[in-house]
Amino acid sequence: MTRDAPGPAGLPLFGNLFDFGGGDRLTSMVRLRQQYGDIVRLRIMGRTLHIVSHPDDIKYVLQDNNRNYVKGRALGKAKVFLGEGLLTSEGELWRRQRRLAQPAFHRQHIERFAATMTDATADLLQRWEPLAKAGQPINVADQMMRLTLDIVSRTLFSTGLTAAEIDSVAAAMPFILRETDRRIRAPLEIREHLPLPSNRRFQTNLRTLDAIVYRIIADRRRLGGDRDDLLGLLMAARDEETGAAMDDKQLRDEAMTIFLAGHETTANNLAWTWTLLSQHPDGRRRLQAELDQVLRGRTPDAADMPRLIYTRMVLDESLRLYPPAWAIARQTTMPDQVGGYDIPANSGIIMSSYVVHRHPAFWCNAEAFDPERFAPERIKTQHRYAYFPFGGGPRLCIGNSFALMESALILAMISQRYDLNLWEGHPVVPETAFTLRPLQGVMVTLHVR
Repeated sequence: MTRDAPGPAGLPLFGNLFDFGGGDRLTSMVRLRQQYGDIVRLRIMGRTLHIVSHPDDIKYVLQDNNRNYVKGRALGKAKVFLGEGLLTSEGELWRRQRRLAQPAFHRQHIERFAATMTDATADLLQRWEPLAKAGQPINVADQMMRLTLDIVSRTLFSTGLTAAEIDSVAAAMPFILRETDRRIRAPLEIREHLPLPSNRRFQTNLRTLDAIVYRIIADRRRLGGDRDDLLGLLMAARDEETGAAMDDKQLRDEAMTIFLAGHETTANNLAWTWTLLSQHPDGRRRLQAELDQVLRGRTPDAADMPRLIYTRMVLDESLRLYPPAWAIARQTTMPDQVGGYDIPANSGIIMSSYVVHRHPAFWCNAEAFDPERFAPERIKTQHRYAYFPFGGGPRLCIGNSFALMESALILAMISQRYDLNLWEGHPVVPETAFTLRPLQGVMVTLHVR
């Protein structure tokens, strides 16, 4: 006997489009879980969609039966931007690329980038000095975007991008991400094929990014020489079965994926962290006390990471409350059962870390900022998939160690020197675009410690 998951009845033709497709998707998904349970069935313009919110079921989809759950339609839309990079590719192509890319993200390689990360942060702190003296508010969300873009360009391409190229990427990336998200959410695909201003702007911005990446790849091939950056490691990688290297198109796709994952998500995590620390000064004081004790005023490095325990706890709690990768999408290839409910073939699956990270069955006082949840002794009792800011299973984010070290180094260096206080009256509102970012940025003032 078939057993469909519960869900709202919906409207003729549109189905549940207005239950889920509106502007505040975070509130909608939390409400749907509260009302219907951990698996909610929706119908949107003829397509079946399930929102899955129990850690056991998320483990089943991402890990236990992962081969039945592909990226599908949602991230297929992102291929226009990201191509066949690790985030979007499937099957044997993904497995081949993962094998090729994995050595570049080995811990020893990642730790070598710590000095690059702290050098870029030191440059930022120097630029902040006159702003702090003048009491001038800054948009720290924008500042973190530019900093992490600088870092990812230096670690990916050694010499980094020019100031003009950073400005071009910083201007192009937000629009591309918003437009990609709009295309993913659109119930009909016809709009993206029309000669609309938004489509022309999307193509113009995409050509700008392509020109930068392909120019750097061409320069590297022309000049030759091994460089110990991510691009050099990717270019040197050889498939262990065939001996084949990545061609320019595949290098472009992986570089574009690293551009996105290497700066957008980390910058958003830091923007939310500064927001939370400003709202919770006791947590900020404890963070600074740890930094004073461990670092004693010096610049942190990779070797300090195991001792910056509370620093990591703060970042984990920020990732819990405001996970930049706020939802993971999959699509079934064959019919299945999840949580006792029938899931038809070609059904969309949404697993929202934002929703699960606030699930009252797994998090006490879930809306509160409490880094103590991630104390080492308490982590052992967590369900592995009650907290999944970097996904899980075979497709766990390959750059998670890079992102966590980068975030910790930046948080430590800035917190040693400044208190960042929210600018009174400026709203900090989540925007569910391709990533979870502050819609109007985060305006703060800098106060020298």
